[in-house]
Amino acid sequence: MSVININSNNFNEVVTNSDKPVLIDFWATWCNPCRIQSPVIEELAGELKGSAVIAKLNVDENPKLAAHFSVMSIPTLIFIKNGKIVDRRTGFTPKTALLDMLSPVKA
Repeated sequence: MSVININSNNFNEVVTNSDKPVLIDFWATWCNPCRIQSPVIEELAGELKGSAVIAKLNVDENPKLAAHFSVMSIPTLIFIKNGKIVDRRTGFTPKTALLDMLSPVKA
């Protein structure tokens, strides 16, 4: 499974109604750290296919959703399990740290 682009139209379907844990990458096209984070997110999507949903949300196109999650800086990565925020990171996060963050998914 590849990374799913989410927005206000598909948020409930992809995130709220998911029976799998969800990692959301809040990003923007102008953000250099977001560009560096993107390949890491793509790799995770490949590695965790079937066990987690890996999604990206463009904050410029979806400011209400970004505000709902109190995203003030990007990239911000939010891990949601059973509808609740389990963890969140702001700034570039290396793959090893993301795997630690998502370790309950792999267990």
